Amino acid sequence: MITLEELARGIIEGDRNRVEELTRAALAEGISAAEILDDGLLVGMDVVGQRFGEGDMFIPEVLYSAKAMSASMEALKPLLLGEAALRRGTIVLGTVKGDVHDLGKNLVGIMLTAAGFEVIDLGVDVPPQRFSEAVAENRPDVVGLSALLTMTMPAMKTTLEELDRAGLRSQVKTIVGGATVTQRYADEIGADGYAKDALSAVAKVRELLKLS
Repeated sequence: MITLEELARGIIEGDRNRVEELTRAALAEGISAAEILDDGLLVGMDVVGQRFGEGDMFIPEVLYSAKAMSASMEALKPLLLGEAALRRGTIVLGTVKGDVHDLGKNLVGIMLTAAGFEVIDLGVDVPPQRFSEAVAENRPDVVGLSALLTMTMPAMKTTLEELDRAGLRSQVKTIVGGATVTQRYADEIGADGYAKDALSAVAKVRELLKLS
């Protein structure tokens, strides 16, 4: 009999093949997609996040865990779509105008996708108006803004102002992050959340959407 603890352990170890195998076996035994996600995959990712924060895991290991979770999610998505209460949310991501760095943003996207969110990645050097258009078009739950350079951080403020101007700011939560971004700056520009890394971004999104 498959245990969800085994599945969580597979995520922690980044064993993609094992996680895929355990996911199929769990479904065959009648364990619901919701249980597999909440009590197996996300439990494992919580441990990964804790170990990463403590310096006991590093980015390559975190990516292995995220890819293992993504593999499991491929099997779970069709089932989760049939369970309306399990809709995790839609996230729009982008690196702000003037900045072309995307490593951190891409890692955030991988981790959010692995956690069951739909991610719409606008890419890099994204002008405020494009963020506004994406919110109007996709009605996301959260908009994530990334900046690596100090000189491009003001574009985050400009983007939030554009969402205000378009009458969309109250319809979406906003989260900011990047190497030079701080909680203090997030507070100054009125962002709803700040994340120092990809794993904390997932935790913050879940918090903002009251999923944790």
